[in-house]
Amino acid sequence: MKQFIKVMKALSDPNRVKIMKMLQCRPLCVCEIKEVLEIAQSTASKHLKILEDAELIRGFKDGLWVNYSIADGSGSPYAANMIGNLIHWLEDSSEIKQIKQTLPGIDRFDIVGKQQTTK
Repeated sequence: MKQFIKVMKALSDPNRVKIMKMLQCRPLCVCEIKEVLEIAQSTASKHLKILEDAELIRGFKDGLWVNYSIADGSGSPYAANMIGNLIHWLEDSSEIKQIKQTLPGIDRFDIVGKQQTTK
């Protein structure tokens, strides 16, 4: 029961659902996610932690970056079911379509460069 509630709570926030839809397209780092969603990096990190704790996503280190991707679902049957269904859900949502159109133009190296020039 606890794992079921954890998965349902993780997906009860619109930004976390958007993150899941973004990660269906490609692995992303926290700075790319915060850029697309226009939220603070700390907020994006909190959302990622909740999704990771629910076994919906996984983080993996790549040099200085931590990349996030959709989990394989092996840790929880509830997470696996939601991951499988979410692939098809919300595809006609205008918000999700906009996010998917924005993603190809988002690049971590451009984001880091912008942050360094504004300091």
